[in-house]
Amino acid sequence: MHNVRLYELFGICIFASQKYAVLVQLHDLTFTPFISEAEINAGIEEVATKVNADFKDKNPVFLGVLNGAFLFAAELIKRFEGDCEVSFVKMSSYEGTNSSGTVNSLLGLNQSLKGRNVVVIEDIVDTGNTLESIDKILRAEEVKQYKIATLFYKPESYKKSLHIDYVGIAIPNDFIVGYGLDYNGLGRNLTQVYKLKETDNMTNIVLFGPPGAGKGTQADILKNEYDLKHISTGDVFRYNIKNETELGKMAKSYMDQGKLVPDTVTIDMLKTEVRNDLSGKGFIFDGFPRTVAQADALEEFLNEEGTQVSAMIALEVDDEVLVERLLERGKTSGRSDDANEEVVRKRIKIYYEETAILKQFYLKQNKYYGVDGVGSIEEITERLKEVIDGLA
Repeated sequence: MHNVRLYELFGICIFASQKYAVLVQLHDLTFTPFISEAEINAGIEEVATKVNADFKDKNPVFLGVLNGAFLFAAELIKRFEGDCEVSFVKMSSYEGTNSSGTVNSLLGLNQSLKGRNVVVIEDIVDTGNTLESIDKILRAEEVKQYKIATLFYKPESYKKSLHIDYVGIAIPNDFIVGYGLDYNGLGRNLTQVYKLKETDNMTNIVLFGPPGAGKGTQADILKNEYDLKHISTGDVFRYNIKNETELGKMAKSYMDQGKLVPDTVTIDMLKTEVRNDLSGKGFIFDGFPRTVAQADALEEFLNEEGTQVSAMIALEVDDEVLVERLLERGKTSGRSDDANEEVVRKRIKIYYEETAILKQFYLKQNKYYGVDGVGSIEEITERLKEVIDGLA
């Protein structure tokens, strides 16, 4: 069994126009970060240590398999501590994102390897078809011995009998690019590795609206209509505080001191809620984000989970209508902040001050949708549904 690191896949998909700039578009496909440059270097060091132990005094021939292995070969050979020679063969078996099943030799050996110790350098081993072709070549050359070193290895795909002697990083059976690996010619120069982004079928709505706009009512309707989970910041806070979770205790300690709860605590609460329903159809975020920093944090987290905000939908209602609604609601709600007109107007003013910059944040991503929030509940719901149905 190889002593290697097995990396789980977590989608991190953030558009290059944003500050995180990690999503990569190659031809018609989108790729997200998978393995960092530091992790790649650690894998190379591990392989180099073992190759040095086996071949340091044997003057081996390093046989790189082009095109993919050129970066790995250069780094591995730089780390070799003895005398060596270098040669290359060029093989091709991929068409697009799939193996063709046929290996074509595009560049053969340019020296005799008879009686030599050989280290075959591969960028990735998946089906093993290329290795079978290399094996035939080296047997015909009557080499003394050869061993196989690969930077990446897909144990789920590999069914051949040839032993893989040195493995840098074992990975799941997904299509990757970067660090020598390409998609139809592009991506080899990337210094870290990206995996093919899976289709994101989730619908994630940030629902905005000033006090009295009726977003709570509409959120309840929409969550049932589209089978979405409604995440209300207020509900999340109350749950964590009531159940005395670690995050709840932390939030309460700030609140008891009259301080604002840090964004990191709030987003960590939301992360827990989201991760519990990642297999669902999406989320309605109600009451979050309220600042650009929170919007950035939400965007980063959702992309880490392989999804993103689909739209920010804001219910737009005239201030005087809002004041009238809230004062009317205050007669029965028992909420003191609904019964005082001065307080009501201040709450509405704060909403616009907080959210004006967020409107620009989502406008820049073409994700902002303003919806008329005046009318019957059914009329407003139909307007919201029209926006959501058009997102696809």
